[in-house]
Order: sequence, then structure tokens, then C-alpha cells
Amino acid sequence: MNNLVTLELTRALRNRKFLFFSVIYPSVLFLLISGTADSTTTIDGTGLTLPTYMMVSMASFGALTAVLMGNSERIAKERENGWVRQLRLTPLPGRGYVLAKTASAAVVSLPSIVIVFVVAAVAKDVRLDAWQWLALTGAIWAGSLVFAALGVAIGYLASGDAVRPITMIVYFGLSMLGGLWMPTTTFPGWLQDIAEWLPTHAYAALGRAIEQSQAPQAGDIAVLAVSFLLFAGGAAWLYRKDSLKA
Repeated sequence: MNNLVTLELTRALRNRKFLFFSVIYPSVLFLLISGTADSTTTIDGTGLTLPTYMMVSMASFGALTAVLMGNSERIAKERENGWVRQLRLTPLPGRGYVLAKTASAAVVSLPSIVIVFVVAAVAKDVRLDAWQWLALTGAIWAGSLVFAALGVAIGYLASGDAVRPITMIVYFGLSMLGGLWMPTTTFPGWLQDIAEWLPTHAYAALGRAIEQSQAPQAGDIAVLAVSFLLFAGGAAWLYRKDSLKA
């Protein structure tokens, strides 16, 4: 499996378009959204300034991009061109293939998180304690596994032609409605109620709790845990279903 992880990492690092959208693009969006916001005005109901608030959102968005977009499209294409079928003829177990995909996506997601943090600290003067920076990195990185599982599920659900539009709808829908692009406090009340049940909203809420030196809300952890079980269970079922067709 180590050789497959190395191969996946090499392929991801050679894909310049993928690297731009997963590593650089979130930092660019952070600068555009935070704009001329100062370091004193806070967002209602959070106590966080706009740069501090959006830093977590864009770091989460970058990790989401790496694990969701990377996994779904690559798996669908590999199923279509027969690469997955060839791997089934080797001693590599099915879980090894999924783990290799998840591991390579997680490695690519880490730079996107760190770069957003560096840009926020340098360009917008975001200041946190050392333990908060470390905790934020760990929480956002670990939380991305939820969406890595979703990416695997979509990759086994969609065909090579349909995977991109399906992934984009899920990707942008979760990002916008989950409050990664703008504070959910700006949403109508009914839309805020919907956002609270989305895994992206709970994902970013973990980071904001750390910024506020608070413990994560039990509800947010529950949403992420249930989402992971659903996505991972769906991915496992779709993988077995795909194996029977092969």
C-alpha cells in the first residue's frame, strides 16, 4: 500500500491545476473576502473579527477541496479506465485502495491549511496562542476525513462523465450553505436552521470554538460523526457493489 500512496502523491503533486485550487485558491479567496476588514470589528454572535472568522472558513474550504474534489474525480476516472479492476488482481485489499486515496488527499490538504494561516497572520495580523494554531491545524486536518469519505462515495457512485458536475454541486452547495464563504449570521433565519445540520457548518464551528478558547459543541461533533458514518458506510456499500459488477 505504501507504493500506491507514493504513486498517488506523485500524481497529485504533478497536477498543477489541482494544486492551485486546493492549496493557493483558498488563500486568495481569504484575501478577497476579508478585504479591508479591520482587526477590531467583530461578527455578531461570534466575538471574532472577520479575518479571524474567515481564516477558519477558508482553511476548511481548502481541505474540503483537496479531499473531496481529488478523491471523487480520480476514483471515477480510474473505475472507467480499468485501473481499479487491475488493482483488484493484486494482493492489495480494497480498504488499502481507499486508505491510499484518503492518505494522499490528506497530505495535499495540509499545505492548504497552513498557507491560509500564514497569509492570515502576515496580511491580516491574525494572532492566536501557539496551542490554538496547533489545535486548529489538527482539528481541520482530522475533520477533512469526513469529506474524504464523501469523495470516495461520489467516486463510486458517479460515472466518469457525471462525476464532475455532481461533485461541483455538492462541493459548492456544502461550502456556501455551510457558511464557509460568508457568515451564516447573514442568512435568513430558516436558512440558518438548515445550515446548522450541514457537516461543513459543524466542521468550521470546531475551528471557531478553538479560536474562542472554548470546547467544541457536542452537536457539532455529533453532526460530523454521523456524517462520517453515513459517508463511509455509503462508500463501503458502493465499493462492494462495484466489485460485484467487475
